[in-house]
Amino acid sequence: MRSCWNLTLSRLCILVALPLGALAQFNESDGHSTRGAGSGSYLFPINPGKPNYLAGTMGELRNTHFHGGIDIRTNNRIGVPVLTTQDGYVSRAHISSSGYGTALYVTHPEGKMSVYGHLEKVRGKLGDYVKREQYKHKSFEIDLNFKPTQFPVNKGDTIALSGNTGSSSGPHLHFEIREGNFVLNPLKFGFTEIKDNIPPSAKKIAIRTLDRNSRINDRFGRFEFSLIKKSAEEYVLPVPILAHGRLGIELLADDRMDDSPARCGINYIEMLVDSQRVFSQVIERVDLDETRGVLALMDFKTLEIKGKRFNKLYIDDGNRMDFYKTQNEGIVEVNGKDKSVHVSLKDESGNTSHARFRLKSSPLSDEMILATPKPVTIESDLQENFLIITCKACSASDKLSLYQGGQKTEVPFDYRGANQRVYLIDLQKYQPDSVSTCAGSLLFYFKDVVPSETEYTYYSEWADVRFPENSLYDTLFLNVNHRMEGGEEVFVIGKRTVPLHKNVRVTLKPKNLQHPTKNYSVYRKEGRGYSYVGGEWNSGKVRFYTRELGEFTFATDSMAPTISRIRLDNQSARFKVRDNLSGIAYYEANISGQWLLMAYDFKSGILQSERLDPSQPLKGDFELKVVDRAGNERIFKQKIQ
Repeated sequence: MRSCWNLTLSRLCILVALPLGALAQFNESDGHSTRGAGSGSYLFPINPGKPNYLAGTMGELRNTHFHGGIDIRTNNRIGVPVLTTQDGYVSRAHISSSGYGTALYVTHPEGKMSVYGHLEKVRGKLGDYVKREQYKHKSFEIDLNFKPTQFPVNKGDTIALSGNTGSSSGPHLHFEIREGNFVLNPLKFGFTEIKDNIPPSAKKIAIRTLDRNSRINDRFGRFEFSLIKKSAEEYVLPVPILAHGRLGIELLADDRMDDSPARCGINYIEMLVDSQRVFSQVIERVDLDETRGVLALMDFKTLEIKGKRFNKLYIDDGNRMDFYKTQNEGIVEVNGKDKSVHVSLKDESGNTSHARFRLKSSPLSDEMILATPKPVTIESDLQENFLIITCKACSASDKLSLYQGGQKTEVPFDYRGANQRVYLIDLQKYQPDSVSTCAGSLLFYFKDVVPSETEYTYYSEWADVRFPENSLYDTLFLNVNHRMEGGEEVFVIGKRTVPLHKNVRVTLKPKNLQHPTKNYSVYRKEGRGYSYVGGEWNSGKVRFYTRELGEFTFATDSMAPTISRIRLDNQSARFKVRDNLSGIAYYEANISGQWLLMAYDFKSGILQSERLDPSQPLKGDFELKVVDRAGNERIFKQKIQ
């Protein structure tokens, strides 16, 4: 869930593009491989030559992206010296309240680039230059590019101190090595500071049916199975799983390293079926333009509902990553013959573990022999192109009444269990308005079928939604609904469990709108909370862009942010700022009319002054203005003697 305290400073972020100049003094790299980097050619950036520990590895699965580098622990300390990994020059400095926070980019002679993120302090002449530019442009957030001759560095130079800035969840150094538009795995550059003798750990296997005639233990859907640990390297399912048809396998696993509590990702996964390799995944480089493609590699619905990152061991629709070698796209087919499945997991140090299980071939049947149905009157679920209706049985020949556009269709059940019936509705054929049995009825709001690759716009009385090209990973059966809920107007635009690759444009047409004020905005409902969206009003309609589907509503933020003084004297100005709903948009501090730089940490809400000349005390009329996204502002004033 996003924090509503995130600072949006797009209006203040300045891009200062200095001429890059000639790069003739550097030799260009002629390849992409990192294996030839050689021990000692790159220096570990934190305490080189001593044991170090990681909190994250390159390529591991994050909620919306692949992790771009390694997170080096600093034992919860801020201020650890950060060293340049190789000769070169500082080519970029990016200061932000989110993302990598304070970050430096160093270009190296062979054309690669190293990145150092979440820094606390930039040292020396570079730090002084950055601060002068912030004062020049009157902005804490700034993006600067440099010429090769401006800030040259040698391997081992201390260029910054480690910190906890930006979106960091704790003190550490985020360290990347890039080549062109790709991030590479730093652990392939001969670093001996990281010790790892612990093999990956396999937690669960999930199996998904991929067409109407596929079954797992006589059922259609996605099912999870907990693995049992036999040894440090062996995990098993003790009982065979009844299976039939085309199946997709998923894996929940993580990796530990010596003397570290962190659970990291796994870059090397291979799946054998009856000793034949059907899937292998090798993540050693990630295209920065495709990092959001992680949403097609994970089971996004499980991530949204349970917070678990299952790695698909097959190529699902919309997965355009190039990490794989597969046979039949990694899909396992069970039809008349049992299958033995062996999944191998390997970390960067070569530690390997194995997960093994058997799929016992079971003929397609309309009986759930092994399943123990849970008590249910009537409920629905959505998987692949099918709406799954599960309901209580009424008679031996129960049929489902499906209504669409005023037409009624009777549908037989696909399979049954003790006092239970299951119907699979092909949404390519039907998008029902409602279904009913003697057990009850369900309403649906399917309005359109949206293709995944082409531009498409849905129009309705309540909302219009424009999907740009390749904004979806798979065909979307779009549900749109409008309701009043306790005086609140709610618009349902799809489901939050459907991932988006690109922003979609939504235009809402409120029914109860009279005269919207500047602090009346669109919010996305997230559980019991709200996440600010904003939107632009025009002729009674509001337009906004979003990468998340779900429920949207309107709210009025009429309360100004709060400003709490922590310290204000000749040496320092330090405040905590908060906002109750829309979040902080921007702030500005002045002393006797002169702009004062205030560094902002959105996680804590702390604003901290940074004087251009530390020898000059703060003196005069101090003023701090803080404005939220709804336009409410709070001003704090005090005279400093």
